[in-house]
Amino acid sequence: MDKLSKGQKDEFATSFAVLALYDGGAEVTSSQINALLEATGNTEVEAFYPIIFANSLSSPEKISELITSPGGSGGGGGGGGGGGGGAEGDAEEEEEKEDEVSEAGDAPVVDMFGGDGGDGGDY
Repeated sequence: MDKLSKGQKDEFATSFAVLALYDGGAEVTSSQINALLEATGNTEVEAFYPIIFANSLSSPEKISELITSPGGSGGGGGGGGGGGGGAEGDAEEEEEKEDEVSEAGDAPVVDMFGGDGGDGGDY
């Protein structure tokens, strides 16, 4: 914790206060967060943190969603395709892989740096 900036420490303290309120079944408001921060000796937390966290996480459903969703940011990747195709699905996948390999093998090779292939040019 010593290597964290003041802002990061404030965010952690506020986050833990919100989680404690949620876990205790209390309403998550900026005044409740401030009261818990004071009770735990975190009196130097910037005043805007409890307000932002209370506005963002005002309902238990939002907190629950935040806890249960994997990862923090970024778009979710596409889900995997459903199974259940049996042997037909496996055969189709093999054909697709073969097509991809042959397409990649047919592609012309381009030298990004303008060389013409090993004549001892610029590089």
